[in-house]
Amino acid sequence: MIALVLVSHSVRLAEGLVELAAQMAPDVPLLVGAGTSDGGLGTSIDVVQAAVEQGLAQADGVAILADLGSAVLTTESAIDLEDEWSGRVLLAQAPFVEGAVVAAVAAQQGGSLDDVVKAAVSAAQDLCCQGSGVSAPAPGATGEPRVPLPVVDGVSAVVTLRNPLGLHARPAAQVARAVAELGVPVTIGGVDGASVLQLLALGATGGQELTVAATGDGARDAVAAVVALIETGFGEV
Repeated sequence: MIALVLVSHSVRLAEGLVELAAQMAPDVPLLVGAGTSDGGLGTSIDVVQAAVEQGLAQADGVAILADLGSAVLTTESAIDLEDEWSGRVLLAQAPFVEGAVVAAVAAQQGGSLDDVVKAAVSAAQDLCCQGSGVSAPAPGATGEPRVPLPVVDGVSAVVTLRNPLGLHARPAAQVARAVAELGVPVTIGGVDGASVLQLLALGATGGQELTVAATGDGARDAVAAVVALIETGFGEV
């Protein structure tokens, strides 16, 4: 298991992000390395070091995410001072909120330290694509009747979101974890089913239909598993 340390200028900001990420990764140690030593706004090497040591006591490695430039500098200084952390502690150059969410899901899936950091960094690419200036809504986000996407040499099925809030954070994380564990490429609503951020970007709400598609060996079983998960309503119906 990999732990996450969130370094922020604001303790409240980091605590809120821990609360959010914990909804998606309940088994991952999520630690706050935020604020100054007296709890004020700012960052502290001592605070970061204490949080990382706590993480290392609970996990095999620690991935760190920081909110602003000076938090990054504080974190880098803390890492430079601790030779014993070599190979066990890495700073992810990633968006603070989105990176933490994706990293937490990757850690929940049992990813290595490198896997967790790479997942966090990939959040920047997802955000770049989402903000590329394309004004068209994500597939299925308009509420209009959807036409199932064509699937070449694969299997597809259309499923209706039963829970009123649709693919909000916790269900999106459940689906992403399930797809990652299947080991089969699966798209949901035309996006990567293993990506929490892409699933959230769909803006899919209750009652909406989504096309689940997969290709390759195990495609039929993968589609059936994802459809069955979505049809449970994620315990919200």
